[in-house]
Amino acid sequence: MSINRVVISGGGTGGHIFPAVAIADEIKRRNPNAEILFVGAIGKMEMEKVPAAGYKIVGLNIVGFQRKFTLKNFLLPFKIIASLLNARKILKEFKPQVVIGVGGFASGPTLQAATYLNIPTLVQEQNSFPGKTNKILSKKVTKICTAYEGLDKFFPADKIIETGNPVRSEMVQIEGKREEAFQFYNLDATKKTILIIGGSLGARTLNESLLPFVKELQAKNIQVLWQCGSYYYDTLKAQIDELDMTGINMVKFINRMDLAYALADVVISRAGAISVSELCLIKKPTILVPSPNVAEDHQTKNAMALVNKKAAILVKDIESKVNLIPTVIELLANENEQTNLISAISLLGKPNATASIVDEIEKIVK
Repeated sequence: MSINRVVISGGGTGGHIFPAVAIADEIKRRNPNAEILFVGAIGKMEMEKVPAAGYKIVGLNIVGFQRKFTLKNFLLPFKIIASLLNARKILKEFKPQVVIGVGGFASGPTLQAATYLNIPTLVQEQNSFPGKTNKILSKKVTKICTAYEGLDKFFPADKIIETGNPVRSEMVQIEGKREEAFQFYNLDATKKTILIIGGSLGARTLNESLLPFVKELQAKNIQVLWQCGSYYYDTLKAQIDELDMTGINMVKFINRMDLAYALADVVISRAGAISVSELCLIKKPTILVPSPNVAEDHQTKNAMALVNKKAAILVKDIESKVNLIPTVIELLANENEQTNLISAISLLGKPNATASIVDEIEKIVK
């Protein structure tokens, strides 16, 4: 069945937006004339990122529940009702064949409205531990595509299809790019190389864990490609201008992720769902430092899905300033451990996740 009109809703972080765009791209690849409308939350990053990817987006005036006491929480029920009505109006006007939710504030009211209107719905759950919105929606939606096994604890088992997470294919195509990567990032192809990625905004803990060990890494002939994040770049630049940073390439943001992955001997990363899915596809020895500042402690649960299968090493955020760099130095010296990690993580990658999700969308389109 051809797909002509689709609504995709959600956002808030790159971890929701990039999968949504990957799904949209695959729908367009199969159905070049399909009309795809995104529904996001006003003021959130999807309102910029989605148009930059070439798709139209409309916004709902919706926010999440604040954990600390605030007057905004008193306005929340009114915003939810207004968003539900607005979402219903958008869907009645656009008349989609299917509505897809990827998580984030906007997906709740949009998918609720779709189920009221008897429009087929699909949820794509990126994490190993679902958020509250998707748990509530799971009772009414048509199909749920998951990235991890064991989610029948939270969702109706008969609706679950384990597809994996959609990742941007250009991010994980690293074969034959190693030489180009070292030239691009101005690093030495003969040295062991660590890649540190803390998300687009950066991760303070990862930054603070690296700085005291710069001299030790240099003494051991280990170099680093370090994405410190836009939020921390200027402060760190001022700090390191006085230091000898030979072999440490600190960048605000990595635009060529494929080349960064290609040059890495070991990757240190946060444990966002999409990052973890990419790491399973690039098959490099990985150390995960889950962010403690994430709702429901999602990142620790994502990390443990790998750690329990001996596919990654876990360093807790609270211990990373002391343990992280010594752990990576030890790993770089242990080729047997690296080989075991590569073998285990290679079994977890799902390279056809996006295609599998769109296959499911095609099945539920009336």
